[in-house]
Amino acid sequence: MTTETRAEDGLAALQSTLPKVANATDIPVGFLAGGTTAGVKASGRPDLMIVAVPGGPAPVAAVFTPNTFAAAPVTLSQAHLAATEPGGRGRYGWTQAIVSTSGCANAATGAAGAADQAEVCAAVAAALRIPVERTLALSTGLIGTRLPVARVVAGITRLVDGGLQSEPGGVLAAAEALRTTDSRTKFATTTVTVPDDGGRPVTIRVTGIAKGVGMIHPRMATMLSVLMTDATASPAVLHGILRRATVRTWNQLSVDGDTSTNDTVFLVASGAAGAADAGEGTVAAAVLQSAVEAVARDLARQQASDGEGATTLLTCQVSGARDDHEARAVARSVVSSSLFKAAVHGRDPNWGRIAGAVGNARLPDAAILEAGGLPPDEAARRTGQAVAVDPDAVRIAIEGTIVFDGTAGGPVRFDKEAVRARMGGPETIIRVDLGAGNGTGEAFGCDLTEEYVIENSEYST
Repeated sequence: MTTETRAEDGLAALQSTLPKVANATDIPVGFLAGGTTAGVKASGRPDLMIVAVPGGPAPVAAVFTPNTFAAAPVTLSQAHLAATEPGGRGRYGWTQAIVSTSGCANAATGAAGAADQAEVCAAVAAALRIPVERTLALSTGLIGTRLPVARVVAGITRLVDGGLQSEPGGVLAAAEALRTTDSRTKFATTTVTVPDDGGRPVTIRVTGIAKGVGMIHPRMATMLSVLMTDATASPAVLHGILRRATVRTWNQLSVDGDTSTNDTVFLVASGAAGAADAGEGTVAAAVLQSAVEAVARDLARQQASDGEGATTLLTCQVSGARDDHEARAVARSVVSSSLFKAAVHGRDPNWGRIAGAVGNARLPDAAILEAGGLPPDEAARRTGQAVAVDPDAVRIAIEGTIVFDGTAGGPVRFDKEAVRARMGGPETIIRVDLGAGNGTGEAFGCDLTEEYVIENSEYST
């Protein structure tokens, strides 16, 4: 039976309390940044980036790919973090410089690749006159290729000697040097107010840069991203903030279902704004949490909208789940569905593919559930479980039009041509209500196009 009512009622958008984000490269106090061309990329485009904290060492937290073929920069960064803060077990510590090379992933390169990465970090340390353990690394590009170390080292010298800036141009240059197949540079910034030690208001800034448009289906990380803030916080607190933000943003991003060997996010705090310490449970920590999440969310949306070959940003918002964990699982299942991604590309309001993805949703890895707030034993018990879905309670809307209402008999008659036309914009929004509770979540993806297949069929040649 089909119902002819409520087709245009839609479902309410999820409300956000996050601070506003600007598409800007304002640099937080206490940082230097820059990028240059070192000759890693055959194209001659910028491919070397450094972010430095001259007044460091600065606290830093990270999330990394769980891929067992983790690249040399991932394993070396984990070792350096563990050396500067043994209790962090390679997840947080202290740093004074982050270096990135693009055009070569330095993954699956064995001991030789590890030695190459160590030589790059040693060159950064020597140029900045800092201990090598306070350097961290990122790389992106073709797996199985070696870094042209001599060219990279020469580029590091040039960049440190005259290319690092405490101005927005330095952040922009760094963001441009992160890119590989990205069609546009990705950056975002926000400012918020926190108290200083005397209770007076202090403005702090969070600015992030990121790259990544393919091989994107993160588990606790994103492709490559560096978040900088002039707030004050310990490495452990930063790690908690970053993990929670990642669960709700980058972990809810999927372009093609493949998790990279190089996924890395760093969050660094210079402490130079003069704010009070953002200790666990403080007002400063809560405000910093919202600012980091706001920037991460904006960058994740930029990455989804620039997915390889993409023409449409795909957003799925879920409400009415038993809890937020299940809502996020459903949202991610929808944006990850190749069938529905192809339908979005064809501007086809095929809600059956959404329903199928909703019914297939399963909870993620235990580590992700823990980062989202579940106790370890509950996370271990629930990992991989199917989300509780009652088809008779589910409602689905495409671009503001109800297309399925389980509470009123199921399929809804709607104006397909009108919905198809609304799907022709830069973003297609899907809303799903499960009718089971108060849990909410969202996820970001993009359409699946012929250009994606063409680009990845010829990537190494």
